Amino acid sequence: MSFFDRSCKANIHCTCHKCKTSNKLHNTVQSLKTALHPTIAPPASPSSRSGVTVGNAVLCTIGLAALAGATIYATRNPRIPEGIEPVDGFNLDRYLGKWYEVARIEHSFEKGLQRTQAEYNLNPNGSIQVINRGYDPKRGEWKISHGKAHPTIAPDIAALKVSFFGPFYGGYNVVALDDNYQWAMVIGSSLDYFWILSRQPSLPDGVEERLLHQAQSLGIDTQKVLWVHQDGVNPTGSYK
Repeated sequence: MSFFDRSCKANIHCTCHKCKTSNKLHNTVQSLKTALHPTIAPPASPSSRSGVTVGNAVLCTIGLAALAGATIYATRNPRIPEGIEPVDGFNLDRYLGKWYEVARIEHSFEKGLQRTQAEYNLNPNGSIQVINRGYDPKRGEWKISHGKAHPTIAPDIAALKVSFFGPFYGGYNVVALDDNYQWAMVIGSSLDYFWILSRQPSLPDGVEERLLHQAQSLGIDTQKVLWVHQDGVNPTGSYK
């Protein structure tokens, strides 16, 4: 999977994953503020003002705690799309190492990149180091991004969260995995984020058709899938 650093210029129609996450967090905060805002009431009499003040203080404290909790949840727990079930019996140690990205749904942070690769290594603190690489043929240079990942449900379930910018995480759900960990299919926090990875620059015979059939059954628009140019392999997509 490749989540490269990117930025969106002032554009109210931006639909990148980072902006979607920020907008979702903003909407969550605004909804909670609206729900917690006290209803306007007539001025309290002097005898009842003390109780009202204490009540409002308690309400404010509870509201701030709920708001903080919702904020943390929104930034640190990416959703798993409905109907998507990450692989169980997952072995992280076997999944570590280098992967070639052989197919993806194109997004701005990877747009035009060829020879894309992902490498996963275990950090001393138990988190996963993520290094993504992609070659930009127009500029004649490699683009490299560093991130971190953590399991979100349990160590043996292939649902992870990946971050390349601050506390914001994107989903990483392995929905198909070779018994020998030679290829994998990944879906992000929505069905618009999709990757097929392989230990080799190309897939074994028959695997491409099998994975595309499964992806379509999960709701992926397979017409959007782009097959990535890798060294020594003729691409099946639009790269020339």
